[in-house]
Amino acid sequence: MQKVAAEILNAIYEQDFLACSYGFRPGRSPHQALDELRTAICTRPMEWILEIDIKAYFDSIVREQLMEMIGMRISDGRLLRLIRKWIQVGYIDDGRLLVSETGTGQGQTISPLLANVYLHHVLDKWFEHVVKPRLRGEAHEIRFADDAVLCFQYQEDAAKVMDVLPKRFAKYGLTLHPEKTRLLAFGRCAMGKATRQGRKPAPFDFLGFTHVGARSRKGTFTVHVRTMRKRLHRGLNAIAQWCQAHRHEPVDQQQQTLNAKLRGHNQYYGRPTNYRGILKFHRGVCHIWRRWLSRRTRGRPMTWEKYRAILRRHPLLPPRIMHPWVAL
Repeated sequence: MQKVAAEILNAIYEQDFLACSYGFRPGRSPHQALDELRTAICTRPMEWILEIDIKAYFDSIVREQLMEMIGMRISDGRLLRLIRKWIQVGYIDDGRLLVSETGTGQGQTISPLLANVYLHHVLDKWFEHVVKPRLRGEAHEIRFADDAVLCFQYQEDAAKVMDVLPKRFAKYGLTLHPEKTRLLAFGRCAMGKATRQGRKPAPFDFLGFTHVGARSRKGTFTVHVRTMRKRLHRGLNAIAQWCQAHRHEPVDQQQQTLNAKLRGHNQYYGRPTNYRGILKFHRGVCHIWRRWLSRRTRGRPMTWEKYRAILRRHPLLPPRIMHPWVAL
């Protein structure tokens, strides 16, 4: 029933959602959001970036306000009652039923869409129709679910928005993370100023990538991406846990699963300029697999020669850039 309701609501809200929103929408992906961010920074006069990080977003949504927002667009009382029941359902933890007063209940089919509707009203419409007309220069928003970046031409505009944003979010029960929400200079001017001072401009994170200011082969300003260090370590830790739990399975079965994990990593992180990041992940997987295969030798460490022989018979997928370079 939630899937059917989500299809109905998607057909309705796709007419309302703004172009800046990319999360949990048909035909849209995080890579489109990344391409749009790079295009905005490199082709428009954007010099300031405001990173937005919302603390426990899905658990902080005020249900009554969410239902009011949905009621503006949906008049069917039966559908509204169903949605209200779905967002009020609890969850099982260690055999106990826990029910919270806020949030949409993560894991439900309809939760991402409802969370998208909430930020559409809280952030997207407000920024597009209230904030941008009052700014002196250009501004741009890119959002994927609760991960958002605001780009500004002038520092004074960015500072005004950063000052009023916590008040706007608090009105709807949301809290910005004080350390992860930050304003930084990023763009052509910031790159030139940092170069003159003998340093590199500060990077920022978005959708699992660290964005770094760089120079293209033609000498123009561009944006390069790197796998976030935190995401890289988390991915390798997950590989290590899997290898530990399945170290006694046949080597060919381990190879198939590891290749599936490497394929998924390449499909997301295999963006232009990030070959070094996916190569580092590939090498990390190779080292982890050797370490846990060595545990099967009863105290006789596996030499690199023996491990290379295993890799020749059971090769791991090499790092590969999966997404094309988008011309500006």
